[in-house]
Amino acid sequence: MCLLIILLVLGPRAVIVVWWLIAPLQWSATFGTLLWPILGFLLLPWTTLVYMLVAPGGVVGFDWLWLALALAVDVSSHAGGRVYQRRRSAVA
Repeated sequence: MCLLIILLVLGPRAVIVVWWLIAPLQWSATFGTLLWPILGFLLLPWTTLVYMLVAPGGVVGFDWLWLALALAVDVSSHAGGRVYQRRRSAVA
């Protein structure tokens, strides 16, 4: 269970860092400023990754579905962490 939580927290952030190191111009072209990728790295890493995949062609059609699914994963990982923390504190 802890490994899954670590993977959900660190996995997408590691991909963001590596992708930014490999293709910084793509990140700059997609976001235009450094503020949004940093906020995405901290708060919504899955959504940031999916946006990087769909943004070059414009966000249309099923792209909105992928973004919504990524947002749901981000929100559930934040909410799931709080539920897990409550369960742990209740047991201890």
